[in-house]
Amino acid sequence: MKRFLTAFTMMAMMAVMVPLFASSADAQTRRYRDRDRYERNDGNVYDRHRNIINVGIGAGAGAIVGGLLGGKKGAAWGALAGGGAGAVYTYKINPKTKKYERVYRRN
Repeated sequence: MKRFLTAFTMMAMMAVMVPLFASSADAQTRRYRDRDRYERNDGNVYDRHRNIINVGIGAGAGAIVGGLLGGKKGAAWGALAGGGAGAVYTYKINPKTKKYERVYRRN
């Protein structure tokens, strides 16, 4: 029962935190705006850190499945397998194609 509660808690936390971190919060960002300076549009948190987030989610999901099936040792193996699968997905199957460019404003 404890394993199922732990797994449910982890899945609920990921279901809430991933969309929260992936949303853009333009109202909360502080940018120095001047006529002589440029403004960079780097995107939201997910766009900037998608590699780490994808590998982490894969490792977490693998640890949950491995923990349910094989206990502590299974969780470690599942985390390694899930992290590897997340890295393969992030770097080989769906690589980042967006280039960050500077956006110049004219006043």
